[in-house]
Amino acid sequence: MSAQAREKGFLSRAGKRIRRELRVRLLLLSLPLLGILPLAAGAALGGLAWYLVPRQRRLAREQLRLAFPEKSEAERDRIGRASFVNLGRAALETARADRMDIRARVDLDPRDEALLHAAHAEGKGIVVVTAHIGAWELFARRMAATGIPCSTVAKEAHDPRITALLMNVREGAGVRVFWRGTPMSAREILRFLQREGGIVGVLIDQDTQVAGHFVPFFGRPAFTPRAAGDLAARLGAPMLFACAHRVARDMHRMVVRRIDVQRTGDRDRDSVALTAAATRCIEDEVRSRPDEWVWMHPRWRTQPADIAREK
Repeated sequence: MSAQAREKGFLSRAGKRIRRELRVRLLLLSLPLLGILPLAAGAALGGLAWYLVPRQRRLAREQLRLAFPEKSEAERDRIGRASFVNLGRAALETARADRMDIRARVDLDPRDEALLHAAHAEGKGIVVVTAHIGAWELFARRMAATGIPCSTVAKEAHDPRITALLMNVREGAGVRVFWRGTPMSAREILRFLQREGGIVGVLIDQDTQVAGHFVPFFGRPAFTPRAAGDLAARLGAPMLFACAHRVARDMHRMVVRRIDVQRTGDRDRDSVALTAAATRCIEDEVRSRPDEWVWMHPRWRTQPADIAREK
């Protein structure tokens, strides 16, 4: 590599570090303001982002085209803008969540809560799969408010200050955080499920650099994290799908479903079946409320041919 190329690479990396530092500082400085702005401001900022962040807009358009080829471009753009609006509104809700009456803001039908407690009574812990739908941070708080020990598996942020902020916010709400890939995290999760019979919540709707299965999503193979399926298959634990949909400007309603597939005793086969069934639940919810999902993620980035080439 020439000296000129090395210098160019160094300057590019330095520029990225500076931009990341500016974004982190801006976020930390704006948190007090986010906590007092009206939700309409979050919606407005999200809508503005659709026009001001072209890379994310292009990505959302591409994912929407893959998921809904039958819809017109105008209809897909309407969904895309609405998803940005929802994300902005959800960000403001998260910023003020510690001042909310979470039981009043996120409705949980008594029958759905009974389903959670029945699964907890089995004594094997509960694996809850969910997705980036609606205001997922409020959803986690409402799960913790059921009185069942609650946790989530999360990826550490690029900046340790953001990681610490996320941990404080979640654990302050009674949601224990297991950081993916940290030493002993897998053993701690197993202990939490087996000894405390708690809920482990796992988001499985994004294509990330973790072990996964290819399962259908909107008719296309989607590389999907397998950890939730592996846990349920290994422990014989019940798996549930749950999320919270917005039903009014500042009101949400939980959806809880038990995922019942035939368990064969073959852990890998059972993990695939559970992951596929959970992904079908996510697709159903996204189809019913496409404006609430995060379309700006490259969901079909990894394909079977990519894995074959790597091998």
